Amino acid sequence: MEGVVFSIQRFSIHDGPGIRTTVFLKGCSLRCFWCHNPEGMRPKPDIQFFPDRCIGCDECIKACQHGAAIKVDGVRVYDREKCVVCGECVDTCYAGARVLTGKYMSVDDVVSEVLQDRAFYETSNGGVTLSGGEPVLQPDFTYELLSRCKAEGLHTAIETCGNVRWEDEARMMPVTDLIMMDIKHMDSAKHRWATGAPNERILAAARKFAAMEQPIIFRIPVIPTVNDTVEEVAAIAAFVRELIEVRNQAGGDGEHTISLELLPFHRLAGDKYRSLDMDYRARDLITPTREHMQALTEAARSFAVETRSR
Repeated sequence: MEGVVFSIQRFSIHDGPGIRTTVFLKGCSLRCFWCHNPEGMRPKPDIQFFPDRCIGCDECIKACQHGAAIKVDGVRVYDREKCVVCGECVDTCYAGARVLTGKYMSVDDVVSEVLQDRAFYETSNGGVTLSGGEPVLQPDFTYELLSRCKAEGLHTAIETCGNVRWEDEARMMPVTDLIMMDIKHMDSAKHRWATGAPNERILAAARKFAAMEQPIIFRIPVIPTVNDTVEEVAAIAAFVRELIEVRNQAGGDGEHTISLELLPFHRLAGDKYRSLDMDYRARDLITPTREHMQALTEAARSFAVETRSR
């Protein structure tokens, strides 16, 4: 069983409790224009090209048999349309100007790497988190990976946008200890403008998750022009409050197992977009101030929802 993985981040402390290893899988069903991981959007491996790192050795041009690595008017460029992502240019680029993002890995390979930090998980109550991209778009690989981690006694978490088939989400639940899910906007039209898809499927998935027993952390990426007003955050918090009541009515402890986290936008992904020949529409947005994030946090807490912000 193989999947396409674009990063394995060890010693992660922001993707669930304790010290964790976060496995990032390629492919996403949304196109959020501010996404911090654009290299995870497309489902297959990509070549990232960073021209500012190029030292002009021309080894990539010699290695490429498809005319994708070329020189135009003395400038080294990358013709993505001709590229077959064979990785030959990457192997010869000593300066790291060309980077292969995403590789096929077996479940055994990923589990082997995850288990290297078992001691840290045990001492910190950590574990493994599957993220992306959207991990549920690789349902067989994700299910098998979660199952193997559970068999090893690891705490498992999944980060999902919810914009996938519910049958695939539900399949993951018996081997998932924690759900982390983004809610970006309550207005479907604005959600479509910002992410490329409406939000009905996402909100329906959130309601179904609330009727289950796994703890849920709902996350709001706070993005200027998208959802950074008190009113917009309050609308999401009101929805989360409804979900807490759904869990309470089902016999669960919604007050202590459903929470909200606010994540401020940052502009650190600009180089990634350029390296992938993607338009970075968030280039002019400004990171919310600490004071503004505090005001949004207080607005969410007014709905009696446990709320954290970074």
